[in-house]
Amino acid sequence: MTEVVAVIDYGMGNLHSAGKALEKVANGQQILITGDADQIRAADRVVFPGVGAIRDCIAVLRETGLDQAILDVIAAGKPLLGICVGMQALMARSEENNGVDCLGVFDGEVTFFGEMQDDTGSKLKVPHMGWNQVQQGMAHPMWAGIANNARFYFVHSYCVTGLADEEVAGYCDYGRRFAAAATRNNVFAVQFHPEKSADAGLTLLENFLRWQP
Repeated sequence: MTEVVAVIDYGMGNLHSAGKALEKVANGQQILITGDADQIRAADRVVFPGVGAIRDCIAVLRETGLDQAILDVIAAGKPLLGICVGMQALMARSEENNGVDCLGVFDGEVTFFGEMQDDTGSKLKVPHMGWNQVQQGMAHPMWAGIANNARFYFVHSYCVTGLADEEVAGYCDYGRRFAAAATRNNVFAVQFHPEKSADAGLTLLENFLRWQP
C-alpha cells in the first residue's frame, strides 16, 4: 500500500509550500493536506506546520479535536515533524498572548526574544528573520546528508527554552543560544522552515519521509 503523509491543515500553516516541498522529495508516498482528525490518525507520517499566534493555534486545535489526534499519532509511534509554531505548540507552555498552555509533549517553554539581551546587553531585535546556522546537538537520522552548521531559514519572535539536553537536536545562535530542533522518540520538531531552506531543508524533509524511529 502507498504510504500516506498527512500535513495538518488547521488554518495556521504554510501548507502550499510545505506540501510542494514534500511532493518534490517523496518516493511514491501520497502527500495529503487535511484537517480531518481521522485521516491524520490513519496516516503513516504526520507533518505539523504552523505560523502566527500560538493562542489561535492551540484554540483551533482544541476546537477541532486535532490536539488529541496529534497526541494519538505520537502515542502510536508514528513519525511526526513539527515546523515553526508546530514545534512551539508541542511544548508545555508559551508566554505569548499572556501565557498559553500548549500540548505538553515536551517540558520546554516558549519565550519572547524581545526581552532577551545579547552579550553586549542590548535587547534582541524581533523577529529573528532570515538565514542562520544550525549546530547539530546529536547524531540523528534527520541530519543525514546535512552538514553541521548548515544554514536554514527562520522567521520567529519566540524561541524554545528549558528542554533537557538529550532532547535538543540542534542549536542556533541569535544573540543567545536557543533550541532550533527538538526530538523525543518518534517526534522531531524544528523552529526553522525546511520548505524555505533550499537543499538543506529538502534533505531534512526527505530524511523525514525515510525515518524509521
